[in-house]
Parts: sequence; structure tokens; C-alpha cells
Amino acid sequence: MVIKTKKTKKAVGQRGKTNHGHGARKKWKKSGHKGGIGMAGTGKKADHKKTLINKLYGNKYFGKQGITSRGTEKDRRLKVNVGDIEKNIGKFKVVEEWLDLSGVKILGKGEITKKVKIKALEVSKSAKEKIEKVGGEIKTEKVNNNVKQDNSEESE
Repeated sequence: MVIKTKKTKKAVGQRGKTNHGHGARKKWKKSGHKGGIGMAGTGKKADHKKTLINKLYGNKYFGKQGITSRGTEKDRRLKVNVGDIEKNIGKFKVVEEWLDLSGVKILGKGEITKKVKIKALEVSKSAKEKIEKVGGEIKTEKVNNNVKQDNSEESE
């Protein structure tokens, strides 16, 4: 009778599995998965090479650098229409019979029927005409190049 002295060990673990605990099959391959040698494959989504790039170049490697176009600036001036001035005439501050709208540009939308004296930052051409047509007056803090001023009387 033959007595077995050493028992053969049973195969344990990853038999029949393709990935053997390394995620997808394609991940546990050679350097082709890394994206090549050196700086190859260091694009936007190359998380496995970001530590190397940050060590070599700092944080200036990714993102936009250089000249970028300046966006057009938004007009942030306060604006009031002529029609709104008449509707809310009691809400404005009055200084020496003048409605104080300093820091505000007056625009020509709407109609005005009351004779008013207004002090404002700027006035549009149509708003100035509507206010003066009713018999009102307007003072501006800023000289507007678009509004033609009558100097014809002085030159004659």
C-alpha cells in the first residue's frame, strides 16, 4: 500500500476570471495603456500623468495661457425713461425746485405732460426734446457728444 505523504494544493482564487482583480482587462497591460513614453498622453484627462506634469511644470501646463479677447463692457449706468419720471414724480428728491436725478441717464420712452426741471447725469436727444417741448428745463453733469447743442445764435 502506498501512502501519500504530500497532498497537492488546491488552486484557489482567480480561476476562470479574466481580470484577476485589476479592473478591466485592458488596464493591466504594458506601457501602451499609459499613453506612451515621456509626455505622450498628457492631455486633459490624463490623471495618471498629472503628478509628473505638476512636478516638472507646475500648474501652468493645463488651461488657457496668453492673450484672450476682452469682452465688451456692459452698460451699467442707471437709466430712467421720461414716462417713468412723470409717474413717479413724488419719489424723486427735489433740491431748489430741481428734480435731483444725478447719476442717472434719462431716456426718451414714454410721454411727459408736466413742466419739470431736471438735473441729471446724461440725457438722450429724444428725452431732451420731449422735456423742452412741454416747457421744462434740463441740466446735465456730463456733456454728451451725441446731443447737438445750438451755438448758432452766439455766432451770428
